[in-house]
Amino acid sequence: MLSITAQYAIRALVILAGYPNGHSVLGRDLARDGRIPRNYLAKILLALKNAGILGTARGSRGGYWLVKRPEALMLVDVVRIFDQIADPPPCLMGKHDHCTKTEPCTAHGHWHEMRDSYLHFLQTTTLADLSAVPAGEAGPIKTAL
Repeated sequence: MLSITAQYAIRALVILAGYPNGHSVLGRDLARDGRIPRNYLAKILLALKNAGILGTARGSRGGYWLVKRPEALMLVDVVRIFDQIADPPPCLMGKHDHCTKTEPCTAHGHWHEMRDSYLHFLQTTTLADLSAVPAGEAGPIKTAL
């Protein structure tokens, strides 16, 4: 359900969350560690900067760092930058603009159950939950996203 862009963004942010607060990481290192194409990642990082999630600096001590603490950054806040999350969701079968319990399509029950689980995951999972680095510890991590 996540676009590749949202997946790459989460992957890069999880890597950044594995470093001490304020530690900057070069874009090329994020691309390498996250197995993300460099040019593609540059556009993603710009969007994250514009959203106030990343800080950036140029020069020999430049790079990218998290502005928000990993514990305070919900995945839904990242995904919404790159993916449309419609509320209410459109009808999967195209019978209605939006399905309702009183006028459901044939996929309504199953689709909404799966979508609700997906949204619950995004709304209750923080970047820290995925980083697997206990609070106060530092160091780069590898991710399987």
